[in-house]
Amino acid sequence: MRKPSFDKLRTPLWEPSEERKNQANIARFIGFVNGKHGLDIDSYAQLHTWSVESIPDFWAAMWEFTEIKASQDYTEVIDDLGKFPGAKWFSGARLNFAENLLRYRDDHLAFIFKGETQKSATMTYAELNDTVARLAKSLREIGVAPGDRVVAYMPNLIETAVAMLATTSVGATWASCATDIGPQAALDRLGQVEPKVLFTVDGYFYKNKLFNTLENAAKVAKEIPSLEKVIVVSYATEKPDISSIPNAVHYEDFLAEGKQPTTRGEHRRTIQFEQLPFDHPVFIMFSSGTTGKPKCMVQGAGGILINHLKELILHTDLKRQDRIMYITTCSWMMWNWLLSSLAVGATVVLYDGNPNYPDAGAMWKLIQDEKITVFGTSATYIHYLQKQGVKPGQDYDLSSLKQISQTGSALSAEGFEYAYREIKQDLHFNSISGGTDINGCFAAGNPISPVYAGQLQGPALAMRVKAYDEEGNAILDQQGELVCEAPAPSMPLYFWNDPENQRYRNAYFTFYPDVNVWRHGDYIVIHSDTGGITFYGRSDAVLKPAGVRIGTAEIYNVVEQLEEVADSVAIGQVWQDDQRIILFVKVAEGFSLTEELKNEIKKALRANASPRHVPALIIEVPDIPYTFSMKKVESAVTNIVNGRPVLNRDALVNPESLDYYEVILPELQVADSR
Repeated sequence: MRKPSFDKLRTPLWEPSEERKNQANIARFIGFVNGKHGLDIDSYAQLHTWSVESIPDFWAAMWEFTEIKASQDYTEVIDDLGKFPGAKWFSGARLNFAENLLRYRDDHLAFIFKGETQKSATMTYAELNDTVARLAKSLREIGVAPGDRVVAYMPNLIETAVAMLATTSVGATWASCATDIGPQAALDRLGQVEPKVLFTVDGYFYKNKLFNTLENAAKVAKEIPSLEKVIVVSYATEKPDISSIPNAVHYEDFLAEGKQPTTRGEHRRTIQFEQLPFDHPVFIMFSSGTTGKPKCMVQGAGGILINHLKELILHTDLKRQDRIMYITTCSWMMWNWLLSSLAVGATVVLYDGNPNYPDAGAMWKLIQDEKITVFGTSATYIHYLQKQGVKPGQDYDLSSLKQISQTGSALSAEGFEYAYREIKQDLHFNSISGGTDINGCFAAGNPISPVYAGQLQGPALAMRVKAYDEEGNAILDQQGELVCEAPAPSMPLYFWNDPENQRYRNAYFTFYPDVNVWRHGDYIVIHSDTGGITFYGRSDAVLKPAGVRIGTAEIYNVVEQLEEVADSVAIGQVWQDDQRIILFVKVAEGFSLTEELKNEIKKALRANASPRHVPALIIEVPDIPYTFSMKKVESAVTNIVNGRPVLNRDALVNPESLDYYEVILPELQVADSR
């Protein structure tokens, strides 16, 4: 049994070469800022300090450096930094989100699509512009106008991306969820925003199995009275019968006729980009919905655009020659984030299906074959590879790969070490964390600083991130709540159907009543020696036995290193006027939860965490519940164990996993600690 390793000496896992530092986009940005403001910045830490002390100057520099396309310039960067929420950004500016993503119109590849069933397609930037122009024309012809909502219930296809671009080009607002969620979950999301148009599909493939989704699409369409048109993409079959779906039309029939480019690089059809205020709604994003109907967060076009460009150009070091891919679906904000790569002119690789089909090498073969340079994934995926003993660096040619971007949940120090040991040594492992709420990152990596095991490299630029204790004091080297002390452009404009902003304020701004900060709901440590940040999971899942705060990730990072443990979830149960920790364990194939293994788990936690981390009960379960963005759902299990209802099972990728917890609930209510 392998024991977890923790790097006490703070030795970097990776340090960028001087050549890499000098060639980084952020090095150019530092030179630009130094020249413009007469500064002498020469490190990321100094750049971040300036960015949070001079927030308006930073975002003005981003506007100029990234060459935001706008028909009308702004009059001021921000009206009042103290308005939080409610600050107004880039007043007077008029622009279009899609126009900024479609600034290239040449024969460079915009998209490479790969499905697990060997379906594939490509599209150049010239072809993309032409197709978006045709679809936008058709949307306008059926009356879609600025402020209308257009939604999608789609896989991760090129057509999904085209639909988003066409929608935002006409000034309508986009919302989407993937076809792998059930019709009720889709309705709970899409139905709330009263859309005029729905894009959907005839089916999708997963683990080489075809899932026909026309019936689900029909159920959703029939329950949304505002829908005037349903546009059906043929992916699984050729032009299926769509008569069961009200107001349905095939995608290829809906697409306006238009001249294709007749000469290499020539673009015949131009797009009419609606020019709109900076804060015009572009996306409606949905919360996970694990505690009730999902919240609908309305986000502004300019704020999302400038923040995505910051993260892609400066933090990810994305360049035109790059090929970037993320394992994601259009239910997750990383899909929106990924598509903003078009603004850089990079090639976006879209994958739909199971990333481990036909085996755990599938993504690494894709990286090898398509020469992917930036690969994005989750902590869950990295931990799975680690458990399976996969050695991508040994089995595949990863010479093109310069960065792994990782997000979704906290990654253990062992996961970082695994990446450098078994994937690639000279690699920027860019662990990032933020949320759907801001469609971006509070903490992120950068290509000019060292990477340390278990740490994100630091707070993102212009994000005044701190760790607060329970009294609202900023702390270092201790676990606390992640807060942001100043507004940022991509924070929600408002929540849908929340006219007094009460739900919005309650979600982020009332936890610390004496200070005006955004409390995000993550439990972190900011390290004074490296400036890095370690995440310990969602703070609403923080355990407090005997009043001692414990992040669930601290338990997972130890327990899931044991070869016998495939997965686990830790929750707190109200017990005898206190709280006790219960650890549910999904054992690896070929093992069972014996008393010996329970003792090994307790021993490992006591040695590598603390006696406080040792659970009162360790119980074997067949499965662990996850959201569609592959985050463990401690809240659902906590609710069951404490006798509260689980309000939205459809928000889970595997809702049937909860059945077992309900079956054993009577036992948990009388069980003694053991």
